[in-house]
Amino acid sequence: MPVQRLNHAVLYVRDVERSVAFYQQMLGFRVVMSMPGAAFLQAEGSTNDHDLGLFEIGSQAGPSAAGRSTVGLYHLAWEVDTLEELERIAARLRESGALVGASDHSTTKALYAKDPDGLEFEVSWLVPAALITEEVLAGRSRIRPLDLAADKERYGARTRGGVGVSV
Repeated sequence: MPVQRLNHAVLYVRDVERSVAFYQQMLGFRVVMSMPGAAFLQAEGSTNDHDLGLFEIGSQAGPSAAGRSTVGLYHLAWEVDTLEELERIAARLRESGALVGASDHSTTKALYAKDPDGLEFEVSWLVPAALITEEVLAGRSRIRPLDLAADKERYGARTRGGVGVSV
């Protein structure tokens, strides 16, 4: 049987309490279980046991060199239901100084941010399959700056995204 989807991710962090607070405040995760030096969080709309595990390794830990001088994970991507929600999260990430980029990948509208340990993640809204036109598909060959106002006008602020659908 083929793999169906990613169930959860686990990150090593310097300070688990600081990371828990960040993911709660920025993305609305909730703690479903914790113990000294570890926490397991669930996204608000998730049916997984947990979506994110955090393990503390201490303040002496150096920064991740993945992608610069070592192999490793580039980022995780979390989906949101609506462009309105993506805009709300963008404002929150911007205000906290965590937002590092925003891109229009044609079928995916994406924010990029870094957590307190500098680990990058993406928050994205996927264009529903029924709204993917030839024009949208043709745009996949280049990445453009994200224009949430234009996308909300085109697709609707509360249109549910194509959760898990990518063409």
